[in-house]
Amino acid sequence: MALAILYSRGRSGIHAPLVAVEVHICNGLPSLSIVGLPETAVKESKDRVRGAILNSHFAFPAQRITVNLAPADLPKEGGRFDLAIALGILAASGQIPNAQLDQYEYAGELSLGGRLRPISGILPIAIQTKNLGRKLVIAKENMAEAALIKGIEILAAEHLLEVCAHLSGQTPIVFEPSCPQATPPAATDLDFADVHGQFQVKRALEIAAAGAHNVLMLGPPGTGKSMMAARIAGILPPLTEQQAQETAAIASISDHGPDLVNWLRPPFRAPHHTASAAALVGGGSNPKPGEISLAHNGTLFLDELPEFDRKVLEVLREPLETGRITISRASRQADFPARFQLIAAMNPCPCGYLGDASSRCHCTSEQVNRYRAKISGPLLDRIDMHLDVPRVAHHILRHGSPDGEDSSSTIRQRVIAARSMAFARSGKANAALSAKEIKLICTLSESSHALLEHAMTRFGLSNRAYHRILKLARTVADLADSPQIQTPHLSEAIGYRRLDRQVKP
Repeated sequence: MALAILYSRGRSGIHAPLVAVEVHICNGLPSLSIVGLPETAVKESKDRVRGAILNSHFAFPAQRITVNLAPADLPKEGGRFDLAIALGILAASGQIPNAQLDQYEYAGELSLGGRLRPISGILPIAIQTKNLGRKLVIAKENMAEAALIKGIEILAAEHLLEVCAHLSGQTPIVFEPSCPQATPPAATDLDFADVHGQFQVKRALEIAAAGAHNVLMLGPPGTGKSMMAARIAGILPPLTEQQAQETAAIASISDHGPDLVNWLRPPFRAPHHTASAAALVGGGSNPKPGEISLAHNGTLFLDELPEFDRKVLEVLREPLETGRITISRASRQADFPARFQLIAAMNPCPCGYLGDASSRCHCTSEQVNRYRAKISGPLLDRIDMHLDVPRVAHHILRHGSPDGEDSSSTIRQRVIAARSMAFARSGKANAALSAKEIKLICTLSESSHALLEHAMTRFGLSNRAYHRILKLARTVADLADSPQIQTPHLSEAIGYRRLDRQVKP
């Protein structure tokens, strides 16, 4: 009778809970059973493990083998436990030493020939392994992604034989630190200098980028709404390493991995308006992150906003307020971060030309109201800035603006300076300030208070809109390098609440 205990990691949302892989071998009819709430892919690992052991020229024990994946109430999925199970069988049968197994954690799928295959979700595993001070044994294809985490010793192997030789002390696997340098992301080809005119909109988007504020752009077709939204990513500050690791960890557990080259670049997600609620916020029997979580610490762009199903849009209300989304299922619950900046665009009416100089709009007031009512008052209340995007004159399109256009790099420097002021003051962007922090940071003079009170009474603004105006005014003041919010800063912030008096909750 022999027992071997190794450690691996499961998956629960963005977390990687510890799983003890206990392998027990005793006399009895030859069999291999896996217990501990394994799903189908885990149950099938016994065939992969048997083939990998035999094809690596080890003996597969002709005894009763029981593999327990503890804790028993945590669902286990995927092929990530293959390596730990194979090593446990070899250790329990005395074919490799048992002494140092608990110094490592193992994550990797095995082929029938014994080759190590990469798995998804390696970043959360690396983070949790580092916290416990263990070394991590993974497939070589996972090395570049796991190396984003500093301070952990990673042993990357291509074959089961390499891991066995290392544990036996015959041929140690050399740890080669290869953590990518935290360099600013490369510039994109999308530049605000390409956008002629629209100075007021570009000014507003600069404010939005500086404070991570939500924006709704409203204008006729072809006025540059989507063009400017696509250029938002080029003026945002780079992520801190902690933010980049959070964002990369979410991408790691999704169907596509993180961008290892520009991992400090804030993500930009632009789902089509046919996206379902589950695609937007996440879901599935085994919950996976949706678009709002993949946009964590970055931008979510929703073009043609009223074309989204209203029920789909309503699921954004809680994440916009809390910065998190909790997906509950009968058997499990997953919690994903979702602090994103919402940039939305829409036409003013069904035909798109309401208020346009061309006078092409023939929509009735009832049609306009029905079209705009697809965006509920509570959702609109959570959007800090409502921008008119008018049509640009032909001579500006042909010759450009008389004073030229600021490039994205120029705007980005101003945004970084303003965002740095906010982080030095509160450790976060202004849009994320709490109600208590707003009282301490967004102080007003008596005349400014009177102006804000008048605006709230006239436009029927909510308490949420009151706080969002104050946060927006604080960002305007930061861009002006002003320690206090002045009346002009507050007036500009109030001016961005245009739709509050047109679309009622």
